[in-house]
Amino acid sequence: MILGGGRGQPGFVEFVILIAFIISLVALSIDAMLPALPNIAADLQLDNPNDSHFIISMLFVGMGFGQLIFGPLSDFSGRKPAIIGGILIFIGGSLISYFSHSMSDMMLGRFLQGLGAAGPRIVSVALVRDRYEGRYMARVMSFVMTVFILVPVFAPAVGQLILNFGSWRAIFGMFLIMSFSTLLWFTIRQPETLPVNKRKQFSTTQMLTDIRAIVAIPTATGYTLTMGFLFGAFLGYLSSSQQIFQVQYGLGELFAAYFGILAASIGVAALVNAKLVIRYGMRRLSFIAMFAVALLSTPFFLLAQYYAGHPPLAIFMTYLIVVFFFFGILFGNLNAMAMEPLGHIAGLGAALVGSVSTLISVALGTLIADAYDGSIMPLVIGIAVLSVASLISMRWTEDYAARLKAR
Repeated sequence: MILGGGRGQPGFVEFVILIAFIISLVALSIDAMLPALPNIAADLQLDNPNDSHFIISMLFVGMGFGQLIFGPLSDFSGRKPAIIGGILIFIGGSLISYFSHSMSDMMLGRFLQGLGAAGPRIVSVALVRDRYEGRYMARVMSFVMTVFILVPVFAPAVGQLILNFGSWRAIFGMFLIMSFSTLLWFTIRQPETLPVNKRKQFSTTQMLTDIRAIVAIPTATGYTLTMGFLFGAFLGYLSSSQQIFQVQYGLGELFAAYFGILAASIGVAALVNAKLVIRYGMRRLSFIAMFAVALLSTPFFLLAQYYAGHPPLAIFMTYLIVVFFFFGILFGNLNAMAMEPLGHIAGLGAALVGSVSTLISVALGTLIADAYDGSIMPLVIGIAVLSVASLISMRWTEDYAARLKAR
């Protein structure tokens, strides 16, 4: 259902592209960095090159905490000031990272990048919720995710291209250009979607009351946990991918191409989901996709063991392409299902859902990345365990919600 729009609002296509570009600041600041991790590790003189994965995970830590700030902020200040403030903090973090000469400086910059990116990332979801709901919101989010996924398809290649002509610092220069451009576009074209008469007065007591109300909604809580489990597996892949493809499989600069293929699989799935979700519904598609991931993971775990953690690249890629296709079905739907009952407190709801799921995923993804031992086994085990946990979480959520409804 469309809740807003009309004169003064961007059209559907421009709105989707603008929101996708805003959210894509996050994907760009992750995936363009991946080819540069060995260069940064060498330049900053890291004792353990595997610690370079913290350059990825620290951004997510900042995002986890930032969402708790910007979500509630958007409920009483409006969506637009929160998004603009977040982009400005992101720009500050990019500057610190650009000029960093130690790992501590880099971690501070990446934390601030994540903290700032949380504003546009999470408040944009609330902004979408201001205008759409239910299956239509899922449709918009699926299109947004499609554009969002196009960034990872090309971002590593762009990062590698920059490295071929300059240093890793030039990648942060690109972040600055992109964030300034997006800030101008958003400021000029997107009006405020939360009217003054619908804004909340800031109150710690009221915030705690709203948080308790959100936690008491089983679908919001259950699908938030499910997203944390699922994205934990994906973050484990993101943090390990450079070492797996460039080092273990010796792909070198071809890493960007293989990474792009896997990202494209998620993007194709998001497009498919946008077509199917109106007809079949979010829950049915999500259960099918999650069951397929869990079903595929067990035999592939046995196959990976047979090859001592180093199966042929073609087999490994086939597995990941299929798994990530189903991930693409799940990402947009799970977020929409968690947010569906939270329209009256969309800002705080998006903040809590995003923050909790992000921090869960950081903890789980870091465990997977830290366990990397020169084989794909830690990643495969992580995907298998977390997909089963996600399936159990989804089933519990629906069963518990049904029991409450039947009372």
